[in-house]
Amino acid sequence: MSHRKQRPEGSAASYVETHLAPVLLVKFADESKNMRLRLTIAVAIVLFCTVAWAEGLRGTPVRVASIYLSPDSTSAKLAEIDRGREVVVLETSRNWIHVEAALTEEKIINGWMVDKGLVRASTPNGDRILFGEAVDSEEQASQRHGRRGAAQDAMRLYYRAAEYFPNSPLAGEAMYRSADIRWQMEKSDVMSRPSAREKDAWMREGMDDEFMKEVIKKFPGTKWADLAAFHLIDNKLCGDWQGSSKCPVKEAEIYEKYANEHPQSPAVAEALYDAAWRQSALIEIYKTETQSKKSEESRGKAVALAQKAAAQSVPSDWGARSQLLLFMIEQGIPTYGNATE
Repeated sequence: MSHRKQRPEGSAASYVETHLAPVLLVKFADESKNMRLRLTIAVAIVLFCTVAWAEGLRGTPVRVASIYLSPDSTSAKLAEIDRGREVVVLETSRNWIHVEAALTEEKIINGWMVDKGLVRASTPNGDRILFGEAVDSEEQASQRHGRRGAAQDAMRLYYRAAEYFPNSPLAGEAMYRSADIRWQMEKSDVMSRPSAREKDAWMREGMDDEFMKEVIKKFPGTKWADLAAFHLIDNKLCGDWQGSSKCPVKEAEIYEKYANEHPQSPAVAEALYDAAWRQSALIEIYKTETQSKKSEESRGKAVALAQKAAAQSVPSDWGARSQLLLFMIEQGIPTYGNATE
């Protein structure tokens, strides 16, 4: 016998069950249908905006551009935007465009600029235009009295060329060049700090590897990915060896492993030389640690690695330096320390 309490007929619960529930279910179904419709419309709007964004709402100037309060050069000038910075086009008015302009990584302003010198993804030959201006900026940066901020301009312009034109034959090189400029600037800063002289790599702040890893991810199997991978070794290197064999042993292994894993890399001769030079340094370091057997083993490894570097099919400075290293080892000239005869 069930002891479940029965609902009395005519109760509120019975009324809801028999009268209100069907109405609520229909209403809920209608609201669900409307919600699905609104969601579909929202998704369509997002997709439309995404396509529109990709097709030309973004752009970057190849010259310093002025941002005004209104589409009139006599109105108040709000700021100037540098080469390679990004703008989002909101609307157009004759030969003026209303934009949101990124003046820095953090600061964005809203204003008007003349629609000249702005490269979009829809610009014919836009990849070559951006790459060309990046090359010019990089050249400026290399000159003694070159334009201030030119290196940063080049870094941004190269990146935009790869970002806006991912299928361009210049895209891989452009992204690598951008990452390389950023890496070199960060490396100069990192190595100027006292922590750069610490023995172990983990005791100093390394270079940001995000952009090098992006090159490797987007352009796998290319020489640009190989070169990016070579840069990443910098973050694994010791500071001051402090006369110990631990660091050169580890670093020689890293460089030799790179050469084995990237045999077609433009940096393979350099990697082999770097490994050979560290092995040659160990010849003297092991002597100070009274490990004559290991010293002789390092001599053999240094010779073998230097010969491989010198024998690379593409002549390079590293091949010539490897030949010099071989000569010094054969002559018994120390390549590390202050030893003199």
